[in-house]
Amino acid sequence: MTDVVKYVELDTHNGKKVGVVTLNSEKSLNALSLPMVESMLPQLQRWQADPKICLVFMQGAGDKAFCAGGDIRDLYHAMQRQPGEYAPEVEEFFAKEYELDYLIHTFDKPVLVWGNGIVMGGGLGLMAGASHKVVTTTSRIAMPEMAIGLYPDVGASWFLNRMPAGCGIFLGLTGASINAADAKFIGLADHFVVHQRKDALMDKLLTVNWGDTVVLNHQKLSDILRTEEDQCRSHMPLSHIRPYKEEIAALANKTELPQVIAAINAINGEDDKWLDKAKASLAYGSPITAHIVFKLLQLGQSKILADSFRLELGLSVQCGKLGEFAEGVRALLIEKDHQPKWQYKTVADVPAEIVTELFRSPWTTAEHPLRELGQLED
Repeated sequence: MTDVVKYVELDTHNGKKVGVVTLNSEKSLNALSLPMVESMLPQLQRWQADPKICLVFMQGAGDKAFCAGGDIRDLYHAMQRQPGEYAPEVEEFFAKEYELDYLIHTFDKPVLVWGNGIVMGGGLGLMAGASHKVVTTTSRIAMPEMAIGLYPDVGASWFLNRMPAGCGIFLGLTGASINAADAKFIGLADHFVVHQRKDALMDKLLTVNWGDTVVLNHQKLSDILRTEEDQCRSHMPLSHIRPYKEEIAALANKTELPQVIAAINAINGEDDKWLDKAKASLAYGSPITAHIVFKLLQLGQSKILADSFRLELGLSVQCGKLGEFAEGVRALLIEKDHQPKWQYKTVADVPAEIVTELFRSPWTTAEHPLRELGQLED
């Protein structure tokens, strides 16, 4: 059996090492599975403690995707076996995934994620925490969970709130796919480098005089990536978001979900296929999920990072119990009829108590599976 994740330690010229992580499931576009997560967690912990490792470089096998999201088919079958109940497999997958995401967010050494091709859902969870997020000409980034009756998770309650005004709610509700220029504009990427430069960049990294001072190592990596970007800038695609930044920013002033949805649908794109697709995705998505996104972004404004992941784990487990998540996966990925039978037709139909129950943690503070997350966080 092929290793789901491959690890290589490359020697630099002065005895330090670059740890390379390769998500190795090219056929599934490197979709993040439980075995992948269970492999990466201890490996990254070992590298964090190893003084010879100066930098971690994460990439996906092949040229099509870094990671196209979570491999959730197994979760679907687990939810089908236990309808209306808590499925232990759902808790286990998301708890370990969020622990991995949090580790990347708080990793003290530089972590470079090569976000080439598709970066969606769980893939964005890995990339969002990296200290150095690199995008390319083919980067296609999205949080399309509205379509499967889940919600933007993997720390999205944290990073969607740190985007320019309105961008978080727009992307969360529409699942719109964005490119490299968009990702830099909203803070989901730090540097743009063409994919053809990856090998040359790696060669450069192995000649750097890495030291034991973490701050200086971060600076050295940033300097190299800025130099690379200067050479690649002419290949940057045009932003999809910038032409609508004023209309999107205005969404932040809306106090009710129906107002936000109406405002998104009222944006005039003059035959802009990207905007039309975003509106179509909004119409396709779960009305319950829309309420989750709206409330999650309001709550996330006051959350520390670890609390964001704890909140999301409760939500994910509750979504698994509710049934909307399973129905969304069925329609999109299992039977592929693209006709989900959502529990409510519009956001106005969703009872407030449904949303309240989804945000109720299934555990006490002392019982929470992620209770130890962030104990050292400021």
